[in-house]
Amino acid sequence: MTLFVVVSVFYTVTLVGNSTTILLCHLDPHLHTPMYFFLTHLSILDLCFTTSCIPQMLVNFWGSDKTISYLGCAAQLYIFLGLGAAECMLLLVMAFDRYLAVCRPLHYAVIVNPPLCHKLASLVWVSGVFGTLVQSPTTMKLPFCLHHQVDDFVCEVPALIRLACGDTHVNELQISVIGVIFLMGPLLLILVSYSHIAQAVLAIQSQEGRSKAFHTCSSHLAVVFLFYCRVTAVYIQPRSHFSQKRGKFLNLFYTMVTPTLNPLIYTLRNKDMKGAFKRLFGKDRRASEE
Repeated sequence: MTLFVVVSVFYTVTLVGNSTTILLCHLDPHLHTPMYFFLTHLSILDLCFTTSCIPQMLVNFWGSDKTISYLGCAAQLYIFLGLGAAECMLLLVMAFDRYLAVCRPLHYAVIVNPPLCHKLASLVWVSGVFGTLVQSPTTMKLPFCLHHQVDDFVCEVPALIRLACGDTHVNELQISVIGVIFLMGPLLLILVSYSHIAQAVLAIQSQEGRSKAFHTCSSHLAVVFLFYCRVTAVYIQPRSHFSQKRGKFLNLFYTMVTPTLNPLIYTLRNKDMKGAFKRLFGKDRRASEE
C-alpha cells in the first residue's frame, strides 16, 4: 500500500508537471523557440513513458494480483523500448541545439529554423520506432521458462532475457549493439558538444551571459545524467549481477522519479518558463476577477 501511495503521488506530479510544460510552450509566444519545441517533445516522451507502465504498476501494488497478460507485457516492451530509443536521440538533438545557440549564436536563427526542427523531431520518433522493431520481436520469441515470473516492475528486455530458459547470447549481443548505437553513440556526441560549449561559455566576457548559458546547459546535462545512469547500468550488460539485483529499482526510479524531475529541472531555474507561467495564470486570474 505504501508503494501504491508513493507511486500515485509521483505519477500525479508527473502528469501535472509535464502537461503544464507542454501547455506553456504551446500557448506562450515567448517560448516558441527551438529549445522549448524540443522540451515539449521531452515532456510528451515522459508522459508516454509513465502512462505505458505506471497504471499497470499501480494495479499490481493495490491488490494481491501481480500478473500482466502476454499482450500487455509485449505492448509495454514495444512502447518502453521505442520511447527509450527516441529519448536517446532527443537528448542528442537538444545538445546539438544548445551547441549552436552557444557556439554559433549569429547563425543560430538561420540554421535552426522551423523546418529543421520538425525534421529533427521526426528523426527522433522514427529512431524510436526503428529501435523497438529491431529488439522487441526477437525478445518476445525467446523460450520463456514455465513459471513466467518477471523479476522487475516493468516488462523490458533485461528482465525478459533473464526469464528465458534457452540460449540468449544472440539477444544479449543484439541489445549490446543497440546499446552502443542508441546509448553510447549519442552520449559520446553529447559530451563532445558540451566540451565545445564549455569552452565557448568560459570565453564569454559578460557575467550575465555566462550565467544564462550555464544555467540553460546545466539543466540539460542534469537530464542527460539521470537518463544515462540508469540505461547504461541496465542495458549494456543485461545479465550482469548489478542489472539483476539493482536494475528493477533503477527502472522504478526512472519510470517514477525522472519524469517528475525533468519539468522541475527545466522550470525552477528557468526565467522564461517562470515568466510564461506568471503570464498565463496571471492572465487567467485577472480574467476571472473581471
